[in-house]
Amino acid sequence: MTFTIQRNQQPAMPERFYQVIEQALANVTSTEANAITLNFRDPDYSAEAGGFHPVEVRLEKQQDHWRFVYVTDFAFRGHPFPELVKDIDICFNSKQVYSLFSGWIGERESQGLIRLFSDNFVSYYQMDAYQVQVSWD
Repeated sequence: MTFTIQRNQQPAMPERFYQVIEQALANVTSTEANAITLNFRDPDYSAEAGGFHPVEVRLEKQQDHWRFVYVTDFAFRGHPFPELVKDIDICFNSKQVYSLFSGWIGERESQGLIRLFSDNFVSYYQMDAYQVQVSWD
């Protein structure tokens, strides 16, 4: 099945990010799906040892293409009992970006954060740092 992802959404994502998502979806064969969630996990990531933050990507089908709903980067935070929390959240429905340390941020600042996040995410994916799980409904 070929996934055509709408590329003119806001906030804008770099082309390399779309290519990684399409590559991760290359083996998905479900034609009945209306929504897809991709989970990128470093199996060794922990609060104690660190590692690569888990990332979740949600897409929904609209007519003949797919659109992003959100891209969320999670991280362990807190002491003495760390919890997995949203570190960066890119929400395409509201066209906003959230950062744990800054809250909701403006368009100019968010583009720099998106570029940094995306460059790192693509590099980690190319290094095979993640196990990818795809689920749909």
